[in-house]
Amino acid sequence: MRRIAHFINGSSHEHGAREGQVWNPSHGEVQAHVGFGDRDTLQQAVDAALAVQPEWAATNPQRRARVMFKFKELVEANMDQLAEMLSAEHGKVIADAKGDVQRGLEVIEFCCGIPHALKGEYTQGAGPGIDVYSMRQPLGIGAGITPFNFPAMIPMWMFGPAIACGNAFILKPSERDPSVPVRLAELMKEAGLPDGILNVVHGDKEMVDAILDHPDIKGVSFVGSSDIAQYIYSRGVAAGKRVQAFGGAKNHGIVLPDADLDQVVNDLTGAAFGSAGERCMALPVVVPVGDDTADALRAKLVPAIDKLKVGVSNDPEAHYGPVVNEAHKKRVEDYIALCEQEGGELVVDGRGFTLQGHEKGFFVGPTLFDHVKPEFRSYQEEIFGPVLQIVRADSFEEAVRLPSEHPYGNGVAIFTRNGHAAREFAARVQVGMVGVNVPIPVPVAYHTFGGWKRSGFGDTNQHGMEGVKFWTRIKTVTQRWPDGSAAGDHKDAFVIPTMG
Repeated sequence: MRRIAHFINGSSHEHGAREGQVWNPSHGEVQAHVGFGDRDTLQQAVDAALAVQPEWAATNPQRRARVMFKFKELVEANMDQLAEMLSAEHGKVIADAKGDVQRGLEVIEFCCGIPHALKGEYTQGAGPGIDVYSMRQPLGIGAGITPFNFPAMIPMWMFGPAIACGNAFILKPSERDPSVPVRLAELMKEAGLPDGILNVVHGDKEMVDAILDHPDIKGVSFVGSSDIAQYIYSRGVAAGKRVQAFGGAKNHGIVLPDADLDQVVNDLTGAAFGSAGERCMALPVVVPVGDDTADALRAKLVPAIDKLKVGVSNDPEAHYGPVVNEAHKKRVEDYIALCEQEGGELVVDGRGFTLQGHEKGFFVGPTLFDHVKPEFRSYQEEIFGPVLQIVRADSFEEAVRLPSEHPYGNGVAIFTRNGHAAREFAARVQVGMVGVNVPIPVPVAYHTFGGWKRSGFGDTNQHGMEGVKFWTRIKTVTQRWPDGSAAGDHKDAFVIPTMG
């Protein structure tokens, strides 16, 4: 059976005694084993990074950008292979897998402009004969701990800016679908990245803790569940690291009475059920304002859901595929049972879905609830599956309040033709990313991604200029070049300098 090894210093490294199983979610069968590293494995990666990072940092930004340009070309040339690898391990359909890769590449495209992004500031004559300038310098070694649901996009969101800024990087991908991250590292090497700058190590909590504790790793980026994000942030910061840790989500879609319901239904079915709901930017809660709006929306949603096709990951006709593994399937179905027990009206039940010829696959059919209440635990917590909950609001004020008071604050969308209402909502809602008639408001790569409340821990977001800021430290230089004339009264040296 295929074995997935670490990628350290430009080559494969065999794993230790412990290992994990990599499943094919469509077939419900183990397709590979991935070796779990330990602190010694991590030390090999750190040693490789330490040996080459200073020279990489000294490489001018334009040359680093050329590596990013070449990497982009190689990923595009290998798009089909990457999408097939990703689909086979994650379960998302091929078209969605290509979108996963493409959204990561958009951050790489931003990184191709790193010479401009790293420019500092300069003030001539800040004081008598004094100039002040700033520069951005890399942290040294960064690390990324990435989730299973975007095995191409999120690693590129992390290692792209970090490496472009002059850092070395150690990636710990999800053990559930690790093949694509390793392949991306191989393509970076092929693009001209020096060995040791990008290393991939596999493992579970033991490897995560080793990363958080290692004194030579200066910055850590994480995406995953909120409880683990809080743990990563707390432990990493306690060890003196710079940490950004992004957690779960319960994104809301607000539907005002004037919204185009046909468009809303089209957007909702994709945003709620695409990728089997395994997206932190999925839209699992819809909030129609007024019972008339809710009834009309429900009447259009049910037939649209009935038309959705659930299939194996390589079925070009399927709208979405299986969830990632059997444990996650059980988790989603347990939440469906919980919401029903809490009093939610189960309109469409996706439990017990099977696909002929793939009876062992980890499939969950699309599920719809109505009359869900804010006090339900199934509403408060992230389900991360193909489950859409309707929470009816009586007014615009209640529609603003629901996502604002929710423990998560990742994304929210409002559907309306009223520009004033949309502007008011965007200004007042307490959520990090807002879409106006856009169901999945992931910002473009040259802006920045990040949620509020339990969706994000740390002060700096991912990609865009926020990513550049996270992976660099700013240094400010104040300089004077004396002209040889008399220095004046030496007592002036005992007074704190001013520019007055």
